[in-house]
Amino acid sequence: MNYVWTIAAVMLTAAATITMYRMLAGPGTLDRLVALDTFVAVTMCAIGTWAAFSLDTTVTYSLTALALISFVGSVSVARFRVRDRDDRSET
Repeated sequence: MNYVWTIAAVMLTAAATITMYRMLAGPGTLDRLVALDTFVAVTMCAIGTWAAFSLDTTVTYSLTALALISFVGSVSVARFRVRDRDDRSET
């Protein structure tokens, strides 16, 4: 059974690493916003996996709080963002 938890941890770490790369290298703000939402989802999956592994249900409250905060943050950024400047159209 420990193999399952190890595989899950490796896959979540790989997903977080790839998402962090996209967040740092994204060409536009919307790309970074999608990467941030994905990173929050991966974090929520990691917390859920930890709750299942440790049989501790007290961390599930943080899942609810994280889901609400990330939703409100994503909606507010999508609503009030300024368009990216396209350097190719100016030349």
